[in-house]
Amino acid sequence: MTDAPYTTLPQWPNAYPASGASATLKSLNEDFIVTELPLQLPSGEGEHVWLDVEKNGANTAFVAQQLAEAAGVQERDVGYAGLKDRYAITRQWFSIYLPKGDTPDLTQLQHPEFKVLRQSRHVKKLRPGDLQGNRFRIVLRDVAGDRGAIEANLQAVASQGVPNYFGAQRFGFEGGNVEQGRAMLAREVRVRNPKKKGIYLSAVRSFVFNEVLALRIQQGLWGQTLPGDVMDEAGRPTGPLWGRGRVVTTDQAQALENGVAERHATLCDGMEHAGLDQERRALVASPVDMSWAWPQPDQLVLAFSLPAGNYATSVLNELLRTTEPDRHTENEPAAAD
Repeated sequence: MTDAPYTTLPQWPNAYPASGASATLKSLNEDFIVTELPLQLPSGEGEHVWLDVEKNGANTAFVAQQLAEAAGVQERDVGYAGLKDRYAITRQWFSIYLPKGDTPDLTQLQHPEFKVLRQSRHVKKLRPGDLQGNRFRIVLRDVAGDRGAIEANLQAVASQGVPNYFGAQRFGFEGGNVEQGRAMLAREVRVRNPKKKGIYLSAVRSFVFNEVLALRIQQGLWGQTLPGDVMDEAGRPTGPLWGRGRVVTTDQAQALENGVAERHATLCDGMEHAGLDQERRALVASPVDMSWAWPQPDQLVLAFSLPAGNYATSVLNELLRTTEPDRHTENEPAAAD
């Protein structure tokens, strides 16, 4: 069975009634402030220099390149826990492998798009996923629509969470990474670049997860536990990150997931043969310490934290429709909230 080409991403359903409101997101970089919540802080000793960096209008990979050049090392010797948005003010940790010689004072580095706030040594390199999560402060401008409906959804999100969809940035420009992944798994094209292969597999896996979550919402199952569900440590039902191995759900939950897998057989069969193992991901994302204010009638300011791998866009999508200034760069690395 061969899936049809994935030329566009579907409009996955929301958990709550649409407010009908709209707003502008990221009019200014300071409208989207992200602070990384690290798993640990540097100990002061070790072969790696950790840098607490604030960037403004730069992507994470670019900053890593600049730090490598300034320290006189290869780019592979620079580590970071996650990609952060370019059109934002973000704060995150980087590590540089510098086992010998004098330690350069990179807090003196001058660059218009980032600054090193502090540095210290540590025993290990930062690797993707080495973070607790992120704290967001988001300013939405030009808010238009029913404020009461927005407030109702704000209350619902704060108390019940949001669908833990993977964000659009996971799927590439206009969702193109999913179709590239399908073509690769169907052996219509051969992808030799390991990095590109990983990006396409990640997009396909995330797409199937979103499809399972969307089907549950479409069937009126948001906020409900199904017979046969697999729960996470917080007691929330989970969805599949597809791969090889036995499907761990049973009963109604397994039937729903298998139905999605049959509909996307090329993707799911391909992921099993690509060496990915079955994993699970919570279907609900729960913002922590969520607050909001209306400094002006057409301006909404939100603050909340999310665990690693959860997307701020999943919160915003449940509140109103947002648009950003048109500044897409096709080869821009995707940020992972």
